[in-house]
Amino acid sequence: MRKITAGLFMSLDGVVADPQDWHFPYFDDAMGAAVDAQLGSTDTLLLGRVTYDGFADAWPGREAEGGADAAFAKKLGDARKLVVTHQDRDLSWRNSERLDGELTVAAAALKEEPGGDIAISGSVSVVRQLLVAGLLDELHLLVHPIVVGKGERLFEEGTTIPLRLLSSEAFGTGVLHSVYTKDDAAPSGSYEEAKAHLAQEE
Repeated sequence: MRKITAGLFMSLDGVVADPQDWHFPYFDDAMGAAVDAQLGSTDTLLLGRVTYDGFADAWPGREAEGGADAAFAKKLGDARKLVVTHQDRDLSWRNSERLDGELTVAAAALKEEPGGDIAISGSVSVVRQLLVAGLLDELHLLVHPIVVGKGERLFEEGTTIPLRLLSSEAFGTGVLHSVYTKDDAAPSGSYEEAKAHLAQEE
């Protein structure tokens, strides 16, 4: 079965909106490798409409310019791109198509198809829905050591989603790359149980 992975840049206070305004000073070789491993190695991208529009405005031109990011831009261009949108619109970036049907049903069907991992970048609404539905296999968070103070956050107030940490790596910039998956065996307990782990006076 194919995995669905999602990658997001996040500030220390949980903001995922407008990372272009705050994350570039922290982008180094380690982060580039992490992004390429999650996003650049896929054969299928699942993108929300807003993220798709931003990508489609930027990456084809970067590929054509032949700069340092052209190889990565080509990877994105060559991948199949499924866009989550209710609008009947022209998707001009090559290999782009609208995702047919309701998101969670279509995503579950995609996981059964042959192919490599299905990668999401940004697309906060898509990530939220797949998390709640238990269809997101890996959540890659690149948490930056900066407090942004405003903007959309990934986790909405009132939502409880137990997650299990798969790996965590601190980059030299202070960015923490943590990978989570759903936790079907989340722990439970109370203060009465927890207090047994408090340090005892000698």
